[in-house]
Amino acid sequence: MSTRKLFPALAVTLVFGTATALAESPRAGQPITEADITAWNIEALPDGKGLPSGSGTVKQGAVVYSQKCALCHGENGVNPQPGYSPMVGPTKFDRIETMKTVPYYKYATTLYDVMRRSMPYPIPKTLTSDELYALSAYILFLNKIVGEDEVMDANSLPRVKMPNRDNFVVWDQDKIEYDPIRMGAPR
Repeated sequence: MSTRKLFPALAVTLVFGTATALAESPRAGQPITEADITAWNIEALPDGKGLPSGSGTVKQGAVVYSQKCALCHGENGVNPQPGYSPMVGPTKFDRIETMKTVPYYKYATTLYDVMRRSMPYPIPKTLTSDELYALSAYILFLNKIVGEDEVMDANSLPRVKMPNRDNFVVWDQDKIEYDPIRMGAPR
């Protein structure tokens, strides 16, 4: 291609490429809208607030797990690849070194919330609400927390009693007289 023909093509590319980049740029200095907030406000609280509609069963979750989770977290939630956590673990936490897996969570909604935000790696936020409920049911079943016929949804998931729920202690520095400055703790 001659230089004479290259410059007009380059000019067109720069003009249209710049317009596209400007159209996609952040709206710095612009007020945030409710729609902007809604897109990022995806937490699932312990009482079920923030959980979307949808549902899933243990059986459905087994299929989703085998397709989207087992490669990293291991078949049936055990023997994960190096660097990944198992999904099945102990339900008794009587020693500090006990492995902290799903049964360690205080609330079942934490499982849903973590998966919705960060799984599957490396393409998070691609699971549907139904897939997330099904995975929650399946993983809770693997940990013997719910039965084989359980259906998880926005009403049933927050009602699941996790095995470690009552073992969390609220740290109150006034009660234990903890002062990191006077005790020589790193600042």
